[in-house]
Amino acid sequence: MKRMKRFRLTREQIYNFTPAQVIVFYYFLAIAFSFLLLNLPGVYQSGVEVRFIDSLFTAVSAVSVTGLTPIDLGETYTVFGLIMLMIVLQIGGIGIMSIGTYFWLLVKKRIGLRERQLIMVDHNQNTLAGLVHLIRQIVQLIFLIELLGGLLLTFYIMRFYETFSEALLNGMFMAVSATTNAGFDITGASLQPYFNDYFIQSVTMILIILGAIGFPVLIEVKSYFSKKTPHFRFSLFTKITTITFGALLLLGTILIYLLEFMHSFKGMAWHEKIFTALFHSVSSRSAGLTTYDVTEFSEATDIVISSLMFIGASPSSVGGGIRTTTFAIAILFLINFARGKEVIQIFNREIKLIDVFRSYAVILLAGIMVMTALLIMIITEPSIPVVALLFEITSAFGTCGMSLGATSELSGIGKVIIMILMFIGRVGLISFLFTLGGKTNKPHYHFPKERVIIG
Repeated sequence: MKRMKRFRLTREQIYNFTPAQVIVFYYFLAIAFSFLLLNLPGVYQSGVEVRFIDSLFTAVSAVSVTGLTPIDLGETYTVFGLIMLMIVLQIGGIGIMSIGTYFWLLVKKRIGLRERQLIMVDHNQNTLAGLVHLIRQIVQLIFLIELLGGLLLTFYIMRFYETFSEALLNGMFMAVSATTNAGFDITGASLQPYFNDYFIQSVTMILIILGAIGFPVLIEVKSYFSKKTPHFRFSLFTKITTITFGALLLLGTILIYLLEFMHSFKGMAWHEKIFTALFHSVSSRSAGLTTYDVTEFSEATDIVISSLMFIGASPSSVGGGIRTTTFAIAILFLINFARGKEVIQIFNREIKLIDVFRSYAVILLAGIMVMTALLIMIITEPSIPVVALLFEITSAFGTCGMSLGATSELSGIGKVIIMILMFIGRVGLISFLFTLGGKTNKPHYHFPKERVIIG
């Protein structure tokens, strides 16, 4: 009887977890599952040994689709190991609930209310309506994008490889890594061997953007061109996301170009300067792939890229960071507040105050986390320059994966901090906050309101 009582209590406690807490728990399970996949027999090349901390670091990096890793993938994993890694990237990029739900649909399993709540939290949705249809479209779209991109790259790079199977492995890995914004590579030099190959760069940039701009945006664009919905109207989310994403991409390109024009870009042809600046602006959204040795960039450019990585990709995408809409709402609020307005009105719509509160809560918490991590790592990693540490930290939090070469030099404590940041960046700060806070409790009464002097 006592055992049964304890069992019922445990089940009751689990059932009482909030959806955000369950999502975080599932991502912990995903990391454990990924760690096991990446340590199966036949995963490592003959004679290669990987330390536990480095294997765990790679598993966390893969689930969070960050791309930071202290090991050389091409020299460490076999073909089977790289396939296992691509499976982990799909789980991390598309989302554990999306992948799980899609397989439930394939086996005709009923999707209950609890599962719909988890999907809603995992994709930052505000309503339960249409979630199953949303997941079906997300998974099918991402798989289609990866397949088309992979085949396009495979047939293009066939001339560089002796067999079709080698070209297929490299082409599909590049496509999956770019679309999921993982930033992993098996060349050991990212995309630097293709510095002057603008076809590969263009295809990669398109795949990165499609993965980072947000799944709802892709679905709305698909609906717009399908002409199935009469009088179709893009949502406010899509409008804000697309404009912010494009503005950050353009601003990043201009800043990198100007800052490096007479520095590392000196001696380059005009088209090399433009493509290098453009590619790294796109990649800083959340991808982490590089076509140029970023250690050659000036510290000013490192700070710019760190800022872009801190903002990250769009919500309900494969990327991390504070997200583009969070940044946009914060900027819009400042503009409207400076004009004496108490509400944000844009595109004939008014943004709810709760979203403004969430935006500033995310920015504040993210800033505190980044600064705390930086202070700790300045102490634990005294041999690494501060700018390189900041670059590494924002890269981890934004699940980007760019590095100034500090990853392999990190101590055990440094690697643990980076793993925590990668995990939180993938789960999302809203989910992380709700995990800490537990269930929402609305007050049954209010006290008298009083003004406080600000500024």
